Amino acid sequence: MQRRAFLQTGLAAGVMGMGGVTAAPHLLKLSPRTGLKGPIRLSSNENPLGIAPAARRAIIEGLVDANRYPQGSGRMIEALAAKHGVKPENIVLGAGSTEVLKMTVHALATPSGRLIVAEPTYEDGPWYAGALPVEVVKVPLRSDYSHDLDQMQARASAGTGTVLVYLCSPNNPTGTLTPSADIDAWIASAPDTMYFLVDEAYFDYVEDPRYWSAIRWVPERPNVVIARTFSKVYGMAGIRLGYGIAHEETAERLRRFRVRNNANHLALVAGMASLDEAGFVERSLDVNQRGKRILHECLEDLGLDYLPSHTNFVMHRITGDLKTYREMMLERGIRVGRPFPPMLTHSRLSIGLPAEMEQFAETLKALRKEGKV
Repeated sequence: MQRRAFLQTGLAAGVMGMGGVTAAPHLLKLSPRTGLKGPIRLSSNENPLGIAPAARRAIIEGLVDANRYPQGSGRMIEALAAKHGVKPENIVLGAGSTEVLKMTVHALATPSGRLIVAEPTYEDGPWYAGALPVEVVKVPLRSDYSHDLDQMQARASAGTGTVLVYLCSPNNPTGTLTPSADIDAWIASAPDTMYFLVDEAYFDYVEDPRYWSAIRWVPERPNVVIARTFSKVYGMAGIRLGYGIAHEETAERLRRFRVRNNANHLALVAGMASLDEAGFVERSLDVNQRGKRILHECLEDLGLDYLPSHTNFVMHRITGDLKTYREMMLERGIRVGRPFPPMLTHSRLSIGLPAEMEQFAETLKALRKEGKV
């Protein structure tokens, strides 16, 4: 019997059986949420559909080679280069985009230099800088929750040494945009010693014409790094696959700080299958829009303000203490987002399946009737 035929008929069941599951021939037909227990997770900006069906099949088939070191990195790099219209030398793989952030911070944030970030924004960049003799400068967002590029530029220009600017757009946790034309204008005028790390984790969700990718700078500017991920629209947050796009000189600098074999075998086969599966991204975006509409209607009915989101989450205002609010929701079977100082009068809520968003809406309205929100 051929190895892959053997896998499909018996190996998957045998592997699962080691963990106490006696039968698993149905594994390829599981619904995305089968086997999940505990509260509804609306806390970590995950894709509620799960991974693409083709990716799930690829993982099962790929188990036969899970004892081998990864061999598919080159194929994945070529596929991503073709997708984005760049050269393979411009692509750096990571264990999620967070490793790309780590590589970039450690490669480009030099001693006596500065890391300029918005506040609030995604925390991983500043966190990775904590192990380095680098000053982290936080600049509050504008009143419209876009990056205050004028103030960031002033702070970046005030220091000596290399400067690394982290721009997360759409921004996490606010879901808001900073117009791409404004970012482009800064990059165009910046000196070579000022580097830009542009986090585009939520790129696929944006429909606003003011927004486009910063990839256009990669061929000509060694001081621009783009971070992308399979965690969001492709639903692979638990499998860990991301990538950076940069000028070949900069990409090579980043590779010196990566973990060897950082893109594991199952992530690679799942990622390739996800890129090849037609319609999955569109389905993910459709589910996200439907869930977001349910949430917006609920918040508007209750008079709770929310930020315009271009992502798969919404930052909305709450009444009362955030810690208490999170505990009340968890007691009722719903996990909502963690605190994001200084926005402690707001809660970041991930968009789940429409049925999950209906349950959230019913729960929030019930808490309002009880006078708790």
